[in-house]
Amino acid sequence: MTDRRSFLKTAAAATTAAACASLLTGCENGSSLQSSTPSTGGLIVPKAKGLRITGTFLDEISHDIPHQNWGPKEWEQDFRNMKAIGIDTVIMIRSGYRKFITWPCEYLLKKGCYMPSMDLLELFLNLADKYDMKFYYGLYDSGVYWDTGNMMYETEVNKFVIDEVWAKYGHHKSFQGWYLSTEISRATKGAIDCFYTMGKMCKDISGGLPTFISPWIDGKKAVSAAGGSLTKEEAVSVQKHEEEWNEIFSGIHTVVDACAFQDGHIDYDELDAFFSVNKKLADRYGMQCWTNAESFDRDMPIKFLPIKFDKLRMKLEAAARAGYDKAITFEFSHFMSPQSAYLQAGHLYDRYKDYFDIK
Repeated sequence: MTDRRSFLKTAAAATTAAACASLLTGCENGSSLQSSTPSTGGLIVPKAKGLRITGTFLDEISHDIPHQNWGPKEWEQDFRNMKAIGIDTVIMIRSGYRKFITWPCEYLLKKGCYMPSMDLLELFLNLADKYDMKFYYGLYDSGVYWDTGNMMYETEVNKFVIDEVWAKYGHHKSFQGWYLSTEISRATKGAIDCFYTMGKMCKDISGGLPTFISPWIDGKKAVSAAGGSLTKEEAVSVQKHEEEWNEIFSGIHTVVDACAFQDGHIDYDELDAFFSVNKKLADRYGMQCWTNAESFDRDMPIKFLPIKFDKLRMKLEAAARAGYDKAITFEFSHFMSPQSAYLQAGHLYDRYKDYFDIK
């Protein structure tokens, strides 16, 4: 038994020594483990077939996503990271939600909102000015619509916010548009009147600057973030989606220039069907067809983490096949940024750069 153990130890040592010698020889010849990695970043699919992301929301309120507590230094680095992959448009997703606001709006402070510690709007506009980006201002969300279904209340409060923000910040060269932040998915009561009224107010005060909306598709994954289920049985059909949004677009297209449907509520094999309908409707009414390519994952029980790269890739490829005009994302800073609190976000950034050959 002793002789057998001695033999096994000797054999193992010899094998290890041989492996190490082989590795050292390879290094001496100029090769390494790293050199065996494909220069394509390991991708085995055709590269750059998707629509590149050129815009992102800025989620400054973070009501359902943890706040990263960035200051001017971190935000400027993020603008550099965005610029490096071709992002030319940033959208403040909302200027406030309920009592938390992003800039010291006198009207909202008098309505009981909390004073922010930093004027994020001024910071974002200055950075957009510096890095030659277009900035879209997202309107205030009072929360009343979510509580009551009354969309028209949002128009009442925002008419004062729109006047004040344009008077104080409209001089910035980067202030290039408006985001009507009220989100819907179906033919909601008051939706046409609400979007039309807010869109017209924004255009009238700013000399016709463009406006856009970002609704969601009422698909199988359109479930509450607070719930335990990832899917639902009742989902809108492609035909019903087309019927309802044809009616909505017909009533708002004169004051809403673009629609960026959120792409995360339908399954990946449904993308082409819904995307083709979205593009057909946008073309019919002379609107830009954008996609809101969600860079967070709706397929996991944890709400919300950076998305698997292949899922983002498939969504961007579907947008390209449909002939979409622009891809924006919700949202770069949490889910794609190298300095995000989520380690996976930086890896998604690298895989995205590999796919589009961005150096």
